Amino acid sequence: MAKWGEGDPRWIVEERADATNVNNWHWTERDASSWSQEVLNELLLRVHVEGEDGVCQITDVSKIEGEASINNRKGKLIFFYEWDIKASWTGTSKNGIKYKGNIEIPNLSDENDMDDLDIRVTACKDQPTTPLTDFMKKMGVKEIKLALAGYVSHLKKEFSQGMILPTASEDNKQHVQKKIKVDKIQLDSSPTTKASSSGVKISTVKFNLKETFLTSAEELYRVFLNQEMVQAFTHLAAVVEGERGGKFRLMEGNVHGEFAELIPDQKIVMRWRFSSWPAGHYSVVTLNFTDQGSETELNLEAKGVPTNEEERMKQGWQRYYFDAIKQTFGYGVRIF
Repeated sequence: MAKWGEGDPRWIVEERADATNVNNWHWTERDASSWSQEVLNELLLRVHVEGEDGVCQITDVSKIEGEASINNRKGKLIFFYEWDIKASWTGTSKNGIKYKGNIEIPNLSDENDMDDLDIRVTACKDQPTTPLTDFMKKMGVKEIKLALAGYVSHLKKEFSQGMILPTASEDNKQHVQKKIKVDKIQLDSSPTTKASSSGVKISTVKFNLKETFLTSAEELYRVFLNQEMVQAFTHLAAVVEGERGGKFRLMEGNVHGEFAELIPDQKIVMRWRFSSWPAGHYSVVTLNFTDQGSETELNLEAKGVPTNEEERMKQGWQRYYFDAIKQTFGYGVRIF
C-alpha cells in the first residue's frame, strides 16, 4: 500500500476513521429494490383527485416488479431503476355510485422521462361508462406522475446519502464554509408587519401549524429557498431569491413577499401576502425547523393575518406547501 505522499493518489488510504473507498475511486453498489417497492406503494396509495363529477383514488397496488440500485464509480453516482407497476383505482360519483378500474405503468425506468411514461388507465370490463374514467386519465395521471417523480427524487437525494464519502480535507472545508455562512448572515430579530398603505385599519389574527417531514432539517430548509425546488412542488414558475432581503413570487404572483430573517437549517422568517390583500399589508410567517434525527418537525407561526383570510391561508399552506412538498419529494414516506 502506498504511503501518504507517494504513488497513485487514487489508491492512497487517507487518514480517516473508516479508510473506505478513498477518493471514491472504487466501484460500489447499493441495492434499492426493497426500499423502492415500499416507497412506490406508499406514494401511489396517496394519489387522490377530486372534480365536479366525483372523487378518484388509487386503492390497491397489486404489482411492483423490477429492480433499483445506486452505483458509485470515480465519485459519480449512477442510478438504475426499472419497474413494471399495476394498480387499481376507484371512482365515486357525486351521487355515491362507485366505479372501478385498472392502472398499468410498464416502463418506469431511468431511461424514460416522466413526460414519456406510458400510464394506462382503464375501467373494469363490467363497469358502465362514466366521466370519472376520463377524469382519472387526465388529472389522475398527473398526480401519478408527481408521485413517481417523488420516488425518483427521494431515491437520488435521500437513499443515496453516504455513497460518496468526503475526504478528511473536504470534511474540514465544509465545516469552515458552514461557519462562514452562519457568521455572514445579519439577523433581524424583530420583524414587523407593514401597515396598509391605503390607511385602512385591518383586523388581524395569528395562528400556528405543525407538520412532520421525513427528511433532515438541512434538506427541508433548502426546499423553501431553492427556486428549482419551489417550482417543483408548486408546479409553476416562481421567483425565489434565497437570501435575507430576497424576494419571492409564487403561484403565478398570487403569493409574494420577502425573506426577513434566515438562520441556516433552523429558521425562516418571511413577510408574506396574498396579492388580493390591501396594498402594503403583509403577514409575518415564521418557520422553525427542529431536527429529530430521521425526521424534522416544522412549526409555522403566522402573525398579522387578516381575520377573514385565516382559513384560506391555513388551507393554502397545508395543501400547496406541506402536502405538495411531501408528495413531490417523498418526505411523507417513512424509510425502514
